[in-house]
Order: sequence, then C-alpha cells, then structure tokens
Amino acid sequence: MAAQGAREQASTNHIEIPVYGNVADQPRQQSQRPEDEEEETFDYSQRTQWLRAAVLGANDGLVSVASLMMGVGAVKQDAKAMLLAGFAGLVAGACSMAIGEFVSVYTQYDIEVSQMKRDEMRTNGGATENAQEAKKKKLQLPNPAQAAMASAIAFSTGAVVPLLGAAFISEHKVRLAVVVVLASVALVVFGGVGARLGRTSVMKSCARVLVGGWMAMAITFGLTKLIGSRGLEM
Repeated sequence: MAAQGAREQASTNHIEIPVYGNVADQPRQQSQRPEDEEEETFDYSQRTQWLRAAVLGANDGLVSVASLMMGVGAVKQDAKAMLLAGFAGLVAGACSMAIGEFVSVYTQYDIEVSQMKRDEMRTNGGATENAQEAKKKKLQLPNPAQAAMASAIAFSTGAVVPLLGAAFISEHKVRLAVVVVLASVALVVFGGVGARLGRTSVMKSCARVLVGGWMAMAITFGLTKLIGSRGLEM
C-alpha cells in the first residue's frame, strides 16, 4: 500500500514539458510580426488604379519630352530651340493628360452614380442598412479633379528631367547625350518605384520601361534626322 501511495503521489506531481526537435515544430504564434502578417494579407491590386496613372503619367512626360527634344536636336544645334520645344511639350502634355484624365474619371463617376440611383430605386430607399451602404459608396466615388491634378503633376515630374539636364549644357552633342542619360536613369527609377509599390519584378519593370524609352527617342531622332537630311528647311 505504501508503494502504491508513493506511485500515486509521483503521478500527481508529474509535469509534462513538450520537447520540440526542430524549430519549425514550435508554435508559430510569435514567429511573425504584425507588420509581416499585414503585408502578407494586403491586396496590392488595390493600388492598381492610382499606381497605373502615376507611373504612366511620369513615363509619358519623360519619354515624350525627351523624344521631342532629341528630334529637334537632330536638326537644330541651338539649345534654345530644344528647350522651347521641350517646354512646349511639357505644358501641352500636362494639359492633355489632365483633361483626358478628368473626362475619363468623370465618365466613370457618372456611370457609378447612375447605378447607385437605380439600386436605390429598386430597394425603394428602404432599410437603414441600404441607406448606410449607399452613403459608403458615395464616399468611395472617384474624384475627377483630383485625378486630373495628379496626372498633370506626374507628367510634369517626368518631363522636367530632360529639360533641367539640357538647360545647362552648351555643347550640342554633349547636350544630346545628357538628355539620353538622364532619361534612362529616370526611367529605371520610375520602373523600380512602380515595381516596389506593386510588389512585382523590379528587373522586368525597369527593363520594360527603359527599352521602350530608348525606342521612342531613337525613332524620333532618326525620323527627324531623315526628314531634315532630305532638304526640309527648318
């Protein structure tokens, strides 16, 4: 009996300590930081609309103005002519982007408002839940003026890069080379920023925008040079 009592006392005092043979077998409650979990669950497709507009606007401004300046530089060695052409391209492009984005987003705004009105008529404006949901949708409607301003700023940001580079170079060939180099660096930066924000491949994004920009500048320069060599008076 004494032996049995000792065994019972030992069993009641026994404490099981879990032993993990591998770190991977341990509980994962503390393995991830809150910011890591948030990053894994964040839907990066939510950034698609504004990211597309910003990257497109900056790339468009950079490539179009740099190509325009390269085209003028192919037939004119005067720095003033290049700068005037680039500035005119900046203003015209920014206005065009702003107006185009405003019209496009306003069309989307009208469509969504019309759909909301049809939904309200179907539900007869009834329940409180429907009214609250309609109010929430109104707050999520796109802002045409904001989109237009953002597009104009993005375009101007890209367009000002080759203008600033060419403004301080007097030698014609050096000026052309500086425009190409600055445009290339800016294209890589824009491509990298867009890839990082969208969590996509940085190398592919940079290569894509860089090759596209080179093609635009080369085609514009070559065709303008060809037309100028044909005897067109400038």
